[in-house]
Amino acid sequence: MAKQSRHLELPLAPRRSGVPLHRWLYGELRRAIVSGRLQPGARLPSTRLLALQQGVARATVVAVFEQLRYEGYFQSRTGSGTVVSAELPDRFVLAGPAGNPVRATTAKANPPRPFPAPTRSLAFQICEPPTDIFPVKLWAQLMTRRFKLGGYGLLADGDPRGYAPLRRAIAGHLSAARSVNCEPERIVIVSGTQQALDLVTRLLVRKGDAVWMENPGYPGAAQTFRQAGARLVPVAVDAAGMDVATALRRESTPRLVYLTPAHQFPLGGVLALPRRLELLRAAKRQGFHVFEDDYDGEFRYDVRPLGSLQGEDDGNRVIYAGSFNKLLFPSLRLGFVVLPEDLVEPFLALRENLDRYPPTVEQAVLTDFFTEGAFERHIRASRAACLERRDALQAAARSLLYGRLDLQPCPAGFHGIGWLAGGRVDTEVAQRATKHDVRVSPLSAFYLEKPRSDGLLLGYAATKPAAIKAGIERLARALD
Repeated sequence: MAKQSRHLELPLAPRRSGVPLHRWLYGELRRAIVSGRLQPGARLPSTRLLALQQGVARATVVAVFEQLRYEGYFQSRTGSGTVVSAELPDRFVLAGPAGNPVRATTAKANPPRPFPAPTRSLAFQICEPPTDIFPVKLWAQLMTRRFKLGGYGLLADGDPRGYAPLRRAIAGHLSAARSVNCEPERIVIVSGTQQALDLVTRLLVRKGDAVWMENPGYPGAAQTFRQAGARLVPVAVDAAGMDVATALRRESTPRLVYLTPAHQFPLGGVLALPRRLELLRAAKRQGFHVFEDDYDGEFRYDVRPLGSLQGEDDGNRVIYAGSFNKLLFPSLRLGFVVLPEDLVEPFLALRENLDRYPPTVEQAVLTDFFTEGAFERHIRASRAACLERRDALQAAARSLLYGRLDLQPCPAGFHGIGWLAGGRVDTEVAQRATKHDVRVSPLSAFYLEKPRSDGLLLGYAATKPAAIKAGIERLARALD
């Protein structure tokens, strides 16, 4: 008996006149998936067979498969060919039963979140590092070796400060690379900058206390302060960073100041030296603390590296935090905070009461990653990859978005800012972009007051150059 084929027959709607072959095939396959006609795990015909079935060139089918695979609709399985992915990027937009998709709500009824729910990355998601170049094999080898050498010792209770060898490695790196004044005893390992900020807020801020925040700024910080009952004081920013002088005239005695001095989030300015010194003098004189979020200080391309604000502090007022979730990969969930001496013990007491200590195994592996030079090598490789992707974004934007989106220079970080022309509203453009499989973030979502509505954030670090160009083409269609 002849062996039955396990491949699907794929009846597709006829191609309309004037629609390019690749766009028609891409649209029909994607529509079959998001409508539920092609279920997760369904096996696709080979590219050769589908080309024969549809009467198109195999190269066209290969290109469409690659695009759908990149966007998360298809997966390649050894011995099984290409199948529909189990986790689909459209599930939060089209989640109804087959043939009855749920329509996405309008921007006015449900404005886009600045940090969407986790899904497979789409161009141009912000705040994501280039995880595709991370040395996964090396990390796995280090973890295996750690279990072989450490045995059951890695399964015991941990230290509330964090793994001591890792804190020593971090102290050495921060001193050399970021001009941070610190000893291992003042470093505490946390799950990331957000946890560090939450614990510092619990420790220092009481209901009604004034907290300065950059405007626009990081929404996660604003939410933390609001939950604590703080009185937020929005401080305008420009190319020289936070306007310290204006803030002091408005509210001279804040309890805490939160800022991103090395690369202001999201606009990208750098806190100028006169403003740094003015802020530090005021903190020392008035007795308030400054929380320095150095979220991407390692990634500078066209400008010389800047030292930390904490390194210039002689008043013991700056709390410095960073995250390996941005430097390495998001699911690592490890960061650090460098505390003034008088805050170390109160911080540890609070930390022990909440989650006791960070996970030991990952800290031990990260220590080896540091001590064997892999961390520095990976940072250099990531910086080179981000530079290449930044250049690809700028070139594609100049070529394809001229007159519609003015992308500003991106001398540092993981994202760029584009200003919309023609009176377009950023939230509406962001909603339209999702329908073209592009994720851009509206700048207005990051303002505490008086939001602007004509800017978009485009992340480039997690997107390969070819996908960046394809994403800009789709964004151009959304703008049309």
